[in-house]
Amino acid sequence: MKVLVIGNGAREHALCRSLSLDPDVTALHCAPGNAGIAEVAQLHPVDALDGAAVSALATELGAELVVVGPEAPLVAGVADAVRAVGIPVFGPSGEAAQLEGSKAFAKDVMAAAGVPTARSYVCTEAAETATALDAFGAPYVVKDDGLAAGKGVVVTDDVEEAKAHAAGCDRVVIEEFLDGPEVSLFAITDGVTVVPLQPAQDFKRALDGDEGPNTGGMGAYSPLPWADPKLVEEVLQTVLQPTVDEMRRRGTPFSGLLYAGLAITGRGVRVIEFNARFGDPETQVVLARLRTPLAGVLLAAANGTLADLEPLRWHDDAAVTVVVASHNYPAAPRTGDPITGLDAVAERDAPHAYVLHAGTARKGDDVVSAGGRVLSVTATGKDLSAARERAYAALGRIDLDGSQHRTDIAAKAAAESATAH
Repeated sequence: MKVLVIGNGAREHALCRSLSLDPDVTALHCAPGNAGIAEVAQLHPVDALDGAAVSALATELGAELVVVGPEAPLVAGVADAVRAVGIPVFGPSGEAAQLEGSKAFAKDVMAAAGVPTARSYVCTEAAETATALDAFGAPYVVKDDGLAAGKGVVVTDDVEEAKAHAAGCDRVVIEEFLDGPEVSLFAITDGVTVVPLQPAQDFKRALDGDEGPNTGGMGAYSPLPWADPKLVEEVLQTVLQPTVDEMRRRGTPFSGLLYAGLAITGRGVRVIEFNARFGDPETQVVLARLRTPLAGVLLAAANGTLADLEPLRWHDDAAVTVVVASHNYPAAPRTGDPITGLDAVAERDAPHAYVLHAGTARKGDDVVSAGGRVLSVTATGKDLSAARERAYAALGRIDLDGSQHRTDIAAKAAAESATAH
């Protein structure tokens, strides 16, 4: 099977890495890709938001499956354009991608499907915003209704900060704060059948101890030793399947990757948000643990044949990803700095630890930083402690001037897990 992956981040590198290890994949292409993806796939320039350009490229390459990675192309209808030329595509239609494209739309779907989520108000004016903030009290949760690359949410005890964030958005969803640990659960669906993956947890704040500003994610781990073993089945029954059924009932079936961001509250599981694609950095750890070859699963979702698939197989190993971000991320990150030590990781840490590129580019013989989140250092091990040790050992070989990373990814879960045993 010839596969074309659309996107240029660490999520796409993780997808390409898994696809490159799949014996059924005979040719792997990525557009536009990055310096790391170039090692496992052939790169092509393309405007990822241009459906006509993407479908033309897919046709020219004779692609038999197109995988759309990021949310913006999905919301822009790129998957529709590819479907229109008769090529199977993993990713929802533009209409169905509104589950991520509009927080208000997602709330409407959840209400109709009876999915447990935070109580909320949709506001477009300052007076409405003030009333809603007052109704819920601190901590205040204010979400930009539209796409904001994982940075559209402010959680704060400062009402003025909450109002300022709302004022900078056309439309916001203001909701009650959900206490309890957060879980990311991905599910692959063809619009009828829903196949959940293994849960993961990511770390949104920039600094150790969950301090500092919100980011797109600074690290992740899987499995979750502290989670109820019945969690995945419960979320499948109460969240994922009802949402997919409701989307189909509305005439906008959702196929592709449905991502549920969950809070495990004192009152049970609540949905924080839906995404319409693989999440970054959780994809890096979830795919590191998947034993079933990936291409066939994605193709079955694209073709509507997921029900015929054998149950997914998983490695028992744990996986940890630590994100290396550039100087001053997430504010105005500095780019163009050379990255060294990547070869050392490949020589000394593979196959248990490896580097997935996020914001990188080639400049002559050098790999340089080209974004806020630059690398995802990913490692597996018999348990979370072993995986953490390998990830941080590999990270220690990498040099990027002014870079930052968290030192506590999966630390608490690893310690609790070790004590429990």
